[in-house]
Formats: sequence, structure tokens, C-alpha cells
Amino acid sequence: MPGLSQGQVLVLLRPPRNSAQPVTLVDGIPLSPALGIGAFTEKTQVAAGQCTKVNSTAAPSAAALLGCGVTAGFGAAVHTGGVGRGDSIAVIGCGGVGMAAIAGAKIAGAARIIAVDVDERKLRWAETFGATDTVDSSRTDAVETVRALTGGFGADVVVDAVGCPETYKQAFYARDLAGTAVLVGVPAPEPAVELPLLDVFARGGALKSSWYGDCLPSRDIPALIDLYLRGRFDLSAFVSEKIALDEVESAFARMRRGEVLRSVVVL
Repeated sequence: MPGLSQGQVLVLLRPPRNSAQPVTLVDGIPLSPALGIGAFTEKTQVAAGQCTKVNSTAAPSAAALLGCGVTAGFGAAVHTGGVGRGDSIAVIGCGGVGMAAIAGAKIAGAARIIAVDVDERKLRWAETFGATDTVDSSRTDAVETVRALTGGFGADVVVDAVGCPETYKQAFYARDLAGTAVLVGVPAPEPAVELPLLDVFARGGALKSSWYGDCLPSRDIPALIDLYLRGRFDLSAFVSEKIALDEVESAFARMRRGEVLRSVVVL
């Protein structure tokens, strides 16, 4: 890539929606890389606009996280949700994206950060990323608990990092009447949400979806790297393990069991 010096770190990004994708022909068959990037391969072809240079002193395994999930979670809380100093936020789903939303809320100065999950292990992890309160929604009603923790009002921002009808309803009803619900968890094509239209009208506030955390890569990725290098955003804490390319299937199994946040492939 022009302008890239030795040792420089690149972060490959998901392309913006409706952007042209690079296509490789193999035996006359067009092959488009998933999300315009591809995965689990030693080489890939991407458009120059999908590459962002960052400070070369950043560990590649940490910088790589900003290509998608961590940036999406951080931005869902900070950019899409607009959480700020003194605000309250609830994050439903404490995987890698949800943890990034929790960490982002802490950096933004949120006063109360409520982590919601069904896995006690993830709730303990959430505390290390900045959660002030945890809710095991397999044992208690998440909406009622979030309201109780926020003086009966609901959180200023609720981030759904799961993306299923049940968690979206929780996000909708756990927010303050003027609050914001943010959907950043990618839903499956089939599920649908049913909400009383009167509730949508009467509760006010905002319902938003968050594509890549509403981040501008050329602005936000260098800024997040700077926070990381200054010790304010511990990207390395997201890296549960470093694996070889031929270990991805076992890493997926660990991910499904909830044993890891992020497995980073090292070539």
C-alpha cells in the first residue's frame, strides 16, 4: 500500500454499505471476500479505502481487534448511544462487542454501567472492563433490575449486543422514558419483534441501530489506538488466546461455550 513504512500496522475494515467490493477470478469464477475482507486465509484482496494505518508501536494482536467487533461495541455506546459523563447505561450481552461497549462507557464517564448476561463468568469479566453492577438475567428479570438500579427510571442508554427479539424488548423497556435503545447485535434474518405501537409512541426516546458503532475509521481507529497506548483502553484484555490458522475450528468451539472473548489468529 502506498505510504506504508516497514513495521507499520494496518487495520482492515468492513466496507461501508453499498461500496464496491474487490472480486478475484479463480478459474473464471468470481470470488468475493466475506464483508469485503475475507477471513482465515494468509492473503486477501481489499480496497485501499478499507485500510487504516495506525501507530506501529501498537501490538498487532490488539490493533487487529479494531477491524470490527471492539470498535462496533465501543461506538454503539459512545457514538450511537451518546453515553456521557454521569449517565447510566445497561449492556445486554457480554461477549466481545458488549465488553467493548462497557469499556467505552467507562471511558466516556458513565456513572452507572450495568452488565446483563446469563453467564456468571462473563458477568465477572464485565466487572474488570468497568461494569459497576451485574444482572444475571437467567435468575432475575433484567428490565425490573435495571430500573431498580437506576432509581426506578431505567437507564439513559441500553445497548443490545445480542440481537434477538427477547433482548431487544429488554432494551426497549429497560431504558428511561427519554432514553436510547441501541441494537448492535446482528440479528438472524427470520426473527421479528412485536411491540405495542402505543408503547413505542408513549415511551418516547430513541430506537437506533448501530452499524460498526457509527465509527469513522480514519478518525476513530487512530484515536482508539492512542487510548490503548496511553493505558486508558486495554485492548489486550480482549485477547483470550492467540492461535494458529489451523486452530480456528477449536477456537469457534470455545467461543460457543463462552470460554473466550476473542481468539486472534497469528500468521
